Amino acid sequence: MCNLYNVSPKEEVERHFRVVVKAGGAGEESYPQAPVGPFGRGLFIRAAPAAAAGDDESGREAVIGQWGMVPPRSKHPRPAGRAILTNNARIESVAERPTYRDAWLSGRRCLIPAQSYQEPNWETGRNIWWPLRRADGLPWALAGIWSEWQHPETGELIPNYSMLTLNCDAHPLLNRLHKPDPALPPDAQDKRAVMTIRPEDWQAWLRGSVSEAQALLAAERLPAPEEFDLAPAEQTDALLARLRKGPPQGSLF
Repeated sequence: MCNLYNVSPKEEVERHFRVVVKAGGAGEESYPQAPVGPFGRGLFIRAAPAAAAGDDESGREAVIGQWGMVPPRSKHPRPAGRAILTNNARIESVAERPTYRDAWLSGRRCLIPAQSYQEPNWETGRNIWWPLRRADGLPWALAGIWSEWQHPETGELIPNYSMLTLNCDAHPLLNRLHKPDPALPPDAQDKRAVMTIRPEDWQAWLRGSVSEAQALLAAERLPAPEEFDLAPAEQTDALLARLRKGPPQGSLF
């Protein structure tokens, strides 16, 4: 799961995803600022409506919206507190949970551009945040679903979206993240990871059937460790090595 990420810069999003981001100009919304937390303003990319698809060779459009989907019949776009977060949806139950079900079954899927996203590592006994970036420096295209919610009083239409997560217990890098449950074996922790969609699969993800999209969310399709910038892991490994070695002999501390 992810509760903090950095939106890729506007120019990078336009170049990598081949979309025009309508933000920052006269009469337009400001571009989302990093970092983005639950119910903050972010950016997602969806399939353009058929009437507008011909205006862009990619057939995609960028939308500014709220990171955290609004439950059906909700009177407010976000809860009063953070007890209930909707910015992550489990792929195992996305077709059943009322907040996400309609978006998933209706094919309202999106790509979420991220320069990096943060996850906690507890291997030292304390939380160390790992900023997860691509090794090649390009944006992540995180898998998401989207909806639009209309305010019952003002009529304002608020686009909203959530990231999709899946079990990563078998991944050699991502399974190092999140606080483990000591009562459970390593292969039963149910640690969660956000899913990325490769460029060659963007069209199938945005416009394909539900079954085609489901196939793109298999655990074996998670990025390989070498696709990540491994600096956070290497820094944690160096710290763990020093902790195992202990203080120098003769040291009073």
